[in-house]
Amino acid sequence: MPPEPPGARAPTSLLDIAHKVEARVAALLDEETLRWAAIDPDLADLVESLADLVDAGGKRLRPAFCHWAYVGAGGDGGDPVVVDVGAAFELLHAFALVHDDIMDGSDQRRGRPTAHITYAVRHQREGWRGESRRFGEGVAILVGDLAFVYADMLMAAAPAAARAVYDELRVELNIGQYLDVLGTARGRADLDTARRITSYKSGKYTVERPLHVGAALAGRLEELAGPLSEYGLPLGEAFQLRDDLLGAFGDVTSTGKPVGDDLREGKPTPLMAIAVQRATGAAAARLRRAGDPQLSDVEVAGLQEVLVDTGAREEIERAIERLTNEAVDAVKASPLAEEAQVALAELAVYVAWRDR
Repeated sequence: MPPEPPGARAPTSLLDIAHKVEARVAALLDEETLRWAAIDPDLADLVESLADLVDAGGKRLRPAFCHWAYVGAGGDGGDPVVVDVGAAFELLHAFALVHDDIMDGSDQRRGRPTAHITYAVRHQREGWRGESRRFGEGVAILVGDLAFVYADMLMAAAPAAARAVYDELRVELNIGQYLDVLGTARGRADLDTARRITSYKSGKYTVERPLHVGAALAGRLEELAGPLSEYGLPLGEAFQLRDDLLGAFGDVTSTGKPVGDDLREGKPTPLMAIAVQRATGAAAARLRRAGDPQLSDVEVAGLQEVLVDTGAREEIERAIERLTNEAVDAVKASPLAEEAQVALAELAVYVAWRDR
């Protein structure tokens, strides 16, 4: 399969599902906003903050992977339960983003101020008591927790087998986040460790486990878990490798985050691990500056230059192409319904060569 350039457009196999899921999330959050506003107008703030984050964008990949595994396993694509589960994935993702932004100290998400920054600014503007930073982070944690609870509510109708996979996904997500925080704090990560972080923090959570949930919804998890993993694991790795490139080189207008944000945070990515292995002299000294939140735009550009000159960027691009081809070959050989095979192959191309 020839690679698509960065910026590959979202296929209809993603957009059609995204619209249904967005409508379901909006309906739930609108209802909750009205419910809590009737008790006290201040209580609507938490739900409105969550709704703003969901409305600000997002690729809706997890609902799409779940949907097409469900359809591929013989499920009815119009079944409300798969829409509810897709909406649960989006709210679980919102939970993860809000908490991740607090841990990383990120100022922007999807082109807007992050929740903890928004509430800290409000605290300062209103002249309230206490420390603005702590207030902002405390309220943002509650916004994330609320998303987590709403996700659980939407999973209520899912069968036990699907819920078991969903629970494992949530454990893996937290383990991966800890590995990421630990690797960032240590300021180093070898390639094996960086790949482990990639797998647990994002790859399995974004692709493999949503596929497994879809198969479980259709009652065919035991039969299809292996073939879906053969597609989902390499594609999940390709997804995160593209995310790493966007975090290091992506444009703010596309990613909604400052250019070089991952470099300022010192994220322990395979991209950085490869560059550290190869860099010497002045280039190695530049890489040691990664993880400094005060890096200037010029210094970020210098780090980007090292990532290119060492061949790290090119190697990651080759890995993305190889992993994506592996995933597409696997889904074509799978026992899934043909409609789902086509949709999942389209999603693979989008995931691998997107620009946000």
